[in-house]
Amino acid sequence: MIRFENVTKRYRGTSKPALTDVDFEVLRGEFVFLVGASGSGKSTCLRLILREDTPSEGRVVVLGRDLRTLSNSKVPYFRRHVGAVFQDFRLLPTKTVFQNVAFTLQVIGSSRGFIQQAVPEVLAMVGLAGKEKRFPHELSGGEQQRVAIARALVNRPQVLLADEPTGNLDPATSVDIMQLLERINAGGTTVVMATHEAGFVNQMQRRVIELQNGEMVRDERHGGYGDTSGIPSLAPVPVRGAAAVAALTAVLEVQRAVEASGPDAVVASAEIEDDLVATIADTSGDETPTSLEQPAQRRPELDETEAQPASQHEPEKPAPRPSTQPIPVADIAEVDVAELGLADRLGLGPGLGEIDPGDEVGPTS
Repeated sequence: MIRFENVTKRYRGTSKPALTDVDFEVLRGEFVFLVGASGSGKSTCLRLILREDTPSEGRVVVLGRDLRTLSNSKVPYFRRHVGAVFQDFRLLPTKTVFQNVAFTLQVIGSSRGFIQQAVPEVLAMVGLAGKEKRFPHELSGGEQQRVAIARALVNRPQVLLADEPTGNLDPATSVDIMQLLERINAGGTTVVMATHEAGFVNQMQRRVIELQNGEMVRDERHGGYGDTSGIPSLAPVPVRGAAAVAALTAVLEVQRAVEASGPDAVVASAEIEDDLVATIADTSGDETPTSLEQPAQRRPELDETEAQPASQHEPEKPAPRPSTQPIPVADIAEVDVAELGLADRLGLGPGLGEIDPGDEVGPTS
């Protein structure tokens, strides 16, 4: 179904290959996870399968075709057998759910009767029956991803590629999407999914291909995500003395505010500062500074011999604050749908008409 034969992929302007000597085969009906850190080569593998890129060395064979020898004019016909789902949905905002799904069939020249029959069927399969007339902004994130999956499946592809399909979804919705992909795979569609979701990979125990710096380091038939030590933890790392620093910062802000009120307020502020510093030093457990650094030198405390009449004292003026006027945002011009190149991004060519029998790729489902 899909075969990588010692594939190396180099991009212009980069010193290290995106893929190095990658070799694996995906059988018909398999569900395969591509895992690895960002930049490990997962998305590059998917682009090679979709024929968005070609390998620098080696061969990529999909549905019996060597994609190196596939001419550009034949690529749209080949991609009719490969559906693709992305993290950012890529729906047309001015079209309804029905029109978004029908878009794929319209581009390849399907008849009106076939579209009227196929679109409701695939929407029912992904759980969107009755929402044909809604627009993308009227749907939740999970529902928008279901529309994207329906659009990828409406042409009944033999292979479904999913590039982080749950990356923008909450955990509960992500579970629904994964269950949907499992049902699609159970129906006979080969699924290749790039993901960082370690929980799903560990729970499903499907085939796992792990990439690291462009090299394939693991291929397990019933594997888990593997080493998650490289995934950053969401728990904040405690910093020694952080509470003391925060408290001293607050004192500094208070003192700046009261200095403009005259010498009496300055003296009171200094006394408060000394009390807080002593308190923090007793509770923080680290060395705590006994004075506060300020942009301007702090006024010394006034005793009875140095005190001056208030009339002879000119209070310091606070430093001018930078302007915080909002920056006007330029109006965004509307972009014509045709300019988005969505058909090309989805692997479809504009106005392709009927399929030439000689262009069929492998057995159709």
